[in-house]
Amino acid sequence: MIKRFVLLLCLLTLGLGSFARADEGMWLFNAFPKDKVQAKYGFAPDRAWLDHVRLSSARAPNGSSSFVSPDGLIFTNHHIAQECIHDLSTNGKDYMKNGFYSPTRAEEPKCPGVEFVVLEDIDDVTTKVNAAVKPGMSTADAGKAQREEMSSLEKECSINGMRCDVVTLYSGAMYNLYKYKKYDDIRLVFAPEFDMAFFGGDPDNFEYPRYDLDISFFRAYENGEAAKIHDYLKWSPVGVKEGDLVFVSGHPGRTGRLLTVDQLSFLRDYQYPIQLKSYSRRIAMLQKFSAASEENAREAESDVFGLQNAFKAVTGYQDGLLDKDLMATKAADEKALHNFVNSDAKLKAEFGDPWAEIAKAVDVQKQIYKPLGYLDNLGGFRGDLARDARDIVRAAEEKQKPSNQRIRGFQDSALPTLEQRLFSTAPIYKSLEQALLAESLAEMQDVLGADNADVKKALAGKTPDERAKELISGTKLDDVAVRKQLYEGGEAAVKASNDPLIVLMRQIDPDARAIRQRNEDEVESVLRRDGGYIGKALFAKEGLKVPPDATFTLRLSYGAVEGYKLNGKNVPWFTTMGGAYKHAAEHGSKPPYQLPESWLKAKSSIDLNTPFDTVSTPDIIGGNSGSPVINKNAEVVGIVFDGNIESLPWNFEYSDKVARSVEVDSRAIIESLRKIYHADALANELTGTEGGAMKPNPQNKMRKPVNKQQ
Repeated sequence: MIKRFVLLLCLLTLGLGSFARADEGMWLFNAFPKDKVQAKYGFAPDRAWLDHVRLSSARAPNGSSSFVSPDGLIFTNHHIAQECIHDLSTNGKDYMKNGFYSPTRAEEPKCPGVEFVVLEDIDDVTTKVNAAVKPGMSTADAGKAQREEMSSLEKECSINGMRCDVVTLYSGAMYNLYKYKKYDDIRLVFAPEFDMAFFGGDPDNFEYPRYDLDISFFRAYENGEAAKIHDYLKWSPVGVKEGDLVFVSGHPGRTGRLLTVDQLSFLRDYQYPIQLKSYSRRIAMLQKFSAASEENAREAESDVFGLQNAFKAVTGYQDGLLDKDLMATKAADEKALHNFVNSDAKLKAEFGDPWAEIAKAVDVQKQIYKPLGYLDNLGGFRGDLARDARDIVRAAEEKQKPSNQRIRGFQDSALPTLEQRLFSTAPIYKSLEQALLAESLAEMQDVLGADNADVKKALAGKTPDERAKELISGTKLDDVAVRKQLYEGGEAAVKASNDPLIVLMRQIDPDARAIRQRNEDEVESVLRRDGGYIGKALFAKEGLKVPPDATFTLRLSYGAVEGYKLNGKNVPWFTTMGGAYKHAAEHGSKPPYQLPESWLKAKSSIDLNTPFDTVSTPDIIGGNSGSPVINKNAEVVGIVFDGNIESLPWNFEYSDKVARSVEVDSRAIIESLRKIYHADALANELTGTEGGAMKPNPQNKMRKPVNKQQ
């Protein structure tokens, strides 16, 4: 049973002020504002409802998902499943291009190195983490003590296959221990063609109207059999209409709504411009690589998609911070909270001026951002092989230390996940690895300078292209057995290795560790301490009426299915399957607006008026991709796969005036599975039907849209 925030719930809950607006909120399951939902929508989810939805939700490696049958069936986006689909596309089979469907469980192939987790319990450990800080400790020592306590709590909890993570909330004012059940035997069931999953390509990304079937299905297995799942989401037999209340249960990545103005300015003026420049050159490199051959294009397809998506997202985030009104609102909120602290002698004595301390930390962050990114975060050494080499080198050193004194990610509780990825049998393409490494070495040289000591170590007197070719052609880390031998051999094996990537990481790692340590001591520890003070001040002023920033942990959002008006034009809440054919024709039916052959053949058999993609107001951000959209009966009515371009500033401030989440409608999914892909067994499993006929139900009629279709 989830343990509530006993202490924090006793804090004052004064007026909400300007901190939370409309249906804003990526809410914790153990602090969901059910009374607020009841007041606006006439429905208050009780604890049983919340527990059922939480246990039906799962975190994917890079997004969200949900269980949708008692036999372990998992529902997510195609772009969340891409890594598995791509890795399984070998021996002349291109599942990314042609799609995949396994009509029987015996034919469901296992995804290499993939793990899904379900949040089974939450424990408030704020007191324990804070108790690790002793009077008189420096900020750096206090941060170290807290990290060690967090690692100890995770190790103590991680038994019987359980994965446990201490999650920092409200910038460090609260710590929760999240306990996850792991599923590491994940098999692919269905994926449509890439052309349909990403119809409209990059031009339509973060846009609306949309016509994408961005879905995929996996199945979780345990002991060689389909996992038996008690909590799963049933499929709605009627779908939604405009105005319906819907919920989104997922794992939003990161938001910055509680950041200080100094932190927001750092993102706007420093970090985002650097990121965008990097994305641009990497996209150009991969497009050039892809143009060389059809096989190169297949190998790089997922990377190109990811970078283009990131470029557009960060552009939207930066545009939000360039909005003077948004920044003025942030400054006003900060001033109001600052004045609240200064007006209370006790709070002022306890917290001091955390905004000033964070400003100093941000100055340090500017100084170390580039070397931290290129060395410790491997921005200068991109690719799976370089990452594997660094993990092996670091693991050899870290595993000699007590678990709670290791770098985060190498504690005993985290090693099973690291090992699953490190020993994955996913294919590695050396030509792509060489291209990625050469470009990252060149970028690091340009940004840090040719005279930088680490750049000189990395290049060893050669050009980036020459060095990348030498390193990738010489390494044997593409062999799983070699990676395993080095990892299990520990320090002796790593020191004795002459593999060029291992040698390089041995040379670079001391400086990478040093810059990482400075970041932890002078930036992260300060942000945790003083961000925690601001969080506590916010509690004192607002109570738990303000949700914490997203942390790629499970949250629940709510809102309504609702169109919007943009530039004087009404934008309907739904598109139709027939609209996809019209959209393709309007663009000459050429990539990225080319419908796959399966859709062209099935046009006469499908109901062209079936709602396809929809928009609604629940609060989402990157990481919510794959989140189920459910009604008040906890039934699936759709799946989040995007937001419109106007939603990107939600990273910093929520508004439902024109911003919307974008979903694939559940009705289009069933129509496609049955009439286009002939995946009747899958459709039957989802809907509880036999032979394509819906089980008797007086309410079982497809609910048609009530406004003009497009």
